[in-house]
Amino acid sequence: MRELLISLGAGVGAPARYLVDKHLKKLHSVNLPIETLLINIVGSFVLGFTVHRSADISYLVGTGFAGAFTTWSTFMVEVHDLFQRRKQLRALVYLALTLALGIAAAALGNSIK
Repeated sequence: MRELLISLGAGVGAPARYLVDKHLKKLHSVNLPIETLLINIVGSFVLGFTVHRSADISYLVGTGFAGAFTTWSTFMVEVHDLFQRRKQLRALVYLALTLALGIAAAALGNSIK
């Protein structure tokens, strides 16, 4: 049952991430990967919100949806790419924003009873 719940959540999270990313890329002209930043912040909030819920909700929404929706690997590649293009300040701002806002979003989600 656990694996089914995780799979169902991931089956929604991965396409949702793709669609959000695709849509947000059309809307901005900032030289930061805002779409990945927003996706990871939303995912942090969702995981923070579900972490202390029932096991079924945690598997479906936390591990499944949020796990497939967010992306650590894309974040790391984007930071690396900014450094490679000699955009050190942008890379550091992106890194700091992602970590600070992600922690804040997780804490906010976790604070909701």
